[in-house]
Amino acid sequence: MSDEDLISVDYEVFGRVQGVFFRKYTQAEGKKLGLVGWVQNTPAGTVQGQLQGPRCKVKQMQEWLRSTGSPKSHIAKAEFKNEKKIDSLEHSSFSVVK
Repeated sequence: MSDEDLISVDYEVFGRVQGVFFRKYTQAEGKKLGLVGWVQNTPAGTVQGQLQGPRCKVKQMQEWLRSTGSPKSHIAKAEFKNEKKIDSLEHSSFSVVK
């Protein structure tokens, strides 16, 4: 697989990630990298979503979700699953799901 292959991956971020503008910052970072997907809060106090785009950009976003986040967040861990190669993007933008 090359860095330019399109991939899709689901994520969930644990820690202090709600009430700290995590979704807004995640959306902004995803758009900056040219990714599409979504982000939402969960009832369990985590943030989850999906990333889609070129492998190299998705990997950069995964590192951002693991270690950076929003300024006031405190990330305990980030989990990624269901990574797969895709033929075309399934979303048109990067959205915050309420």
